Amino acid sequence: MKAIVSETGQVTIPEPLREELDIRPGEVLELAREGNRLVATKVSYEERLNSARGVLRHLNKTTDELLDELRGEPDGL
Repeated sequence: MKAIVSETGQVTIPEPLREELDIRPGEVLELAREGNRLVATKVSYEERLNSARGVLRHLNKTTDELLDELRGEPDGL
């Protein structure tokens, strides 16, 4: 199957491939170069969850605690 690259660099994955590989809107694909080939691999749910872990670690803190952490130590005025 062939696809055309748009002026903005977008490529539409043909519907039969999307269905066969269960690629849905919003799905994250990892792109890699292998020689002269472009390879797209679906990022697993577990990988996406692990990448969000850094953001989620703040859920157990209050707003004041988060602001104090972001602002750092005061300059001892």
